[in-house]
Amino acid sequence: MSSAKAFTFLPLGAIIQKFTVNGKNIVQGFPNAELYKQYNSPYFGETIGRIANRVGKAKINDLNGKSYQLPVNNGPNSLHGGNLGWGKREFEGPSSVDRNGKQATFFKYLSKDGEEGYPGTVEVRVWYVQEKEQVDGAQHEVLHIEYEAELVGDEVDETAINMTNHSYFNLTEGPTITGTEVTLITNKYQVVDDGGIPTGPIEEYSGVSPKKTFTLGEKEPDIDDCFVANTDPSSIPVDTRSSPLQKLASFYHPESKIHLEIHSTEPAFQFYTGKYIDVPAVGDVPARGARSGFCVEPSRYVNAINIPEYKSMMVLKKGEKYGTKIVYRGWQA
Repeated sequence: MSSAKAFTFLPLGAIIQKFTVNGKNIVQGFPNAELYKQYNSPYFGETIGRIANRVGKAKINDLNGKSYQLPVNNGPNSLHGGNLGWGKREFEGPSSVDRNGKQATFFKYLSKDGEEGYPGTVEVRVWYVQEKEQVDGAQHEVLHIEYEAELVGDEVDETAINMTNHSYFNLTEGPTITGTEVTLITNKYQVVDDGGIPTGPIEEYSGVSPKKTFTLGEKEPDIDDCFVANTDPSSIPVDTRSSPLQKLASFYHPESKIHLEIHSTEPAFQFYTGKYIDVPAVGDVPARGARSGFCVEPSRYVNAINIPEYKSMMVLKKGEKYGTKIVYRGWQA
């Protein structure tokens, strides 16, 4: 039975290692955990936390009435949870559990108080539910991802969480994503400075129209920005799981005839066309260079923890749960 599974996972970072559609693996990765430890500077397939994306000046300005210094690992900022974020940590699992009446692959990790500078001991839980669905005669491979985090220690009253999955998709198994057709739910995005930190306004992204398809060329468009599906920050809870799933982005490649959709309960998503990928040939895997994959990272707004009117979407208090859902759907037609 296991050979028929479209998705495979690793305890390291609860990584999504494979996503197979009609025999083609459409995510970037490595054959084993050891190679991820050595070469995964792009974060292929990782579960990102405590805070996905960037924290300005690598500092949480005000939490528990004080400030917290985080690792500086992206210009002057802190990226993807620090030097050893959750994607670089060994999770417990996989175990097979029942989740809402369906068989799930479950991972969990205990993140100690002070890890990578973050306050409070947090238990993080990841459920993966794989399904096959027949739609219009095509078999859809579907992965339901559910994240949950809870402050289980008594060190502090609150901490900050923003989780996502960092899979890089390539619908042809070719060297680049050139020719991929892209449709995004919105063209609203967070305007950022040179280091990727928002400067305040949410504006319209030039050259992208909501729900209108555009094609990725050899070098353009070169995108690494946070698109905002819900522009009302006050309406975004720390647990978005009861919010409706929205189709944030869909993709198609005419060469492979493979379709991909990404749905989530999250208010925003980083869309990244992979400009900085630089991984040598290792094992039986060829080198991966610029634009060998694209990312869609559903999440909260970038640097929300340091922006007073955005902050509440990222603050997890004792007794509450952080939660989010992401769904990947792939098929060939």
